[in-house]
Amino acid sequence: MKAARKLFRVLLVLWAGSLWSVAAWVAPLLFFGQPKRPLAVALAGRLFAIECYLGIAVALSALWLSGREKFLYLYLAAALLAVNEWALRPLMSAAHAHGAVWGLTFGAWHAAAAVLYAIACLAALLLIWKNDLR
Repeated sequence: MKAARKLFRVLLVLWAGSLWSVAAWVAPLLFFGQPKRPLAVALAGRLFAIECYLGIAVALSALWLSGREKFLYLYLAAALLAVNEWALRPLMSAAHAHGAVWGLTFGAWHAAAAVLYAIACLAALLLIWKNDLR
């Protein structure tokens, strides 16, 4: 079990780092460095989807460990990323295609998704900051 916990810690820190990296460097770099905006949008969207699935995988792996109750911030982050992926992404796509969904434009849905992603990033930071994780 000790090796499983160590492996989990490595996966958790790698995922949290990738979560922050995609938000802070990768996505902005795509939009500033890629002249074809639709390609930048597609690539960024795919990266955010990957972060969602990685977060869910890490959260599910935490359920196998003893002391799993101390991973509440991880579960929160994974849930927020899932909401982004499966609820807000389709709404953003529809708003982009039709101008608005439920009275909100693409920009409003994108802002909501950005806020949820930022909260997920903070939850991952708090998890690592506050817990010993041993």
